[in-house]
Amino acid sequence: MKEEQAAYGVIASGKGPVFMDPDPDKARDFFRKKSKKMTVKLTSIKDAVRDYVHDGDYFVIGGFGANRTPFAAVHEIVRQKRRNLKFAGHTSTHDLQVLAAGGVIDTVDIAYVIGLEARGLSRCSRKLFEEQRVKISEDTNYGLAIRFKAAAMGIPFIPIRNVMGTDTFTYGCGKIIRCPFTGKKLIAKPAIYPDVAVIHVHEADKYGNACFRGISVSDIDVANCAKRLIITAEHIVENDSFLENPGRTQIPYYLVDAVVESPWGAYPGTMPYEYFSDEEHLREWLTVEKDPAAFEDFLEKNIYSCADHLEYIEKNGGLHKLKYLRELELLTDGEEQNG
Repeated sequence: MKEEQAAYGVIASGKGPVFMDPDPDKARDFFRKKSKKMTVKLTSIKDAVRDYVHDGDYFVIGGFGANRTPFAAVHEIVRQKRRNLKFAGHTSTHDLQVLAAGGVIDTVDIAYVIGLEARGLSRCSRKLFEEQRVKISEDTNYGLAIRFKAAAMGIPFIPIRNVMGTDTFTYGCGKIIRCPFTGKKLIAKPAIYPDVAVIHVHEADKYGNACFRGISVSDIDVANCAKRLIITAEHIVENDSFLENPGRTQIPYYLVDAVVESPWGAYPGTMPYEYFSDEEHLREWLTVEKDPAAFEDFLEKNIYSCADHLEYIEKNGGLHKLKYLRELELLTDGEEQNG
């Protein structure tokens, strides 16, 4: 028996720490007590962050890169000066840049961060890691997606093969095990059960039923495994729209704790089929952060002194800019459909 256990036990372990307990039974204890009532959950972004995002939480956001990213919520978290958040850097671009600038995170499961894709590298994000102001565990986008999938399935891990023999395994939190059916080596990736997640969607009703367009990435799994879930929505619609077509409900109400009407809530990123990213303003972020004094003034103007996300938008072009970004997105979508 001992020989059999050894044969199918752990062969090697990555050096990276596991920041969240992957035990599904402990997570079930929490979810069992969570209310499933269909109640009105409409609130403001200020109150949602105050009530559901706490210092020290493991924090996850939906979207991917600068697409459908809940920037209104990210700004509010910085504005309320949350501290010691653990964060899943799952192709995290401008969102990590903002969180790094606000000093709110001290722990990161790191896949793709620092770079703003084709836009360039964020200096303040890079310094966060170079100065070792955060604890890290390395991963890949797929690895993090699998970890959310495991949590959504209610299991402690899922086996993968894609980082065997790489430094990503060495500095990650996976463990090499042997398959009990084939004897082959696999990497066990532990589940992540976030304390809180924020997902930005196209439409939601007052109870929390929600739907979005474009790629989902890990949002459905994150919604199913997060202990607390905030939905921010471009549009609040009548519940009838979900009742008439139940299949459009991608996130059901019983997973949701708070619903926030947040038009332009993904600005300055892209909201598919609604508006394009403000590339001019994103370049401004990358430029001004090179000067620490100027960056402090920039953050004061664009986050700390703003009452809300709409005031931030007003300071950066307002309705004229939004109209241009909407036209740009619709034009691009039309070209893709006709191409």
